[in-house]
Amino acid sequence: MKHQLLSLTLCFCFAAFHFSCQKNSTQITPPTKTQLLTSITWKFSSATVSGTDVSGYLQTCQKDNILTFQSVGTGSLDEGAAKCNSGDPQTNPFTWNFASNETVLHISTVLFTGGNSDFTIVSLTNTSLVVSQNITVSGTTQNAVVTFVH
Repeated sequence: MKHQLLSLTLCFCFAAFHFSCQKNSTQITPPTKTQLLTSITWKFSSATVSGTDVSGYLQTCQKDNILTFQSVGTGSLDEGAAKCNSGDPQTNPFTWNFASNETVLHISTVLFTGGNSDFTIVSLTNTSLVVSQNITVSGTTQNAVVTFVH
């Protein structure tokens, strides 16, 4: 009887140890950059030029714009409630893609005066998109960093 009880106890301990050490097969895969970018719309949060906050210098009509990225490489820029030019359409379509191992975001339209259509991705999370690019203002090239949020 002792031998059977000892065998049963050892089997139970082995089974408990075996199952407690197994890896969880339902590991969560982090979202891709495309999934993060296309999950929801983006709106302006802040901007710096050469480390100085310039958010207050941007026009309201630029700060209320809404960017929407679709997973198929298209998107739209909605002018928001305030338009810089009343004759501009409310929405402007664009195309987009990643370049350089998804470190550069190319948008087929220029978003800011003095800028271009390629942005270096500083960070991209579930809640923020931070991009940078060199802009030329009054003949001087400076680095601009822009943060968009959901």
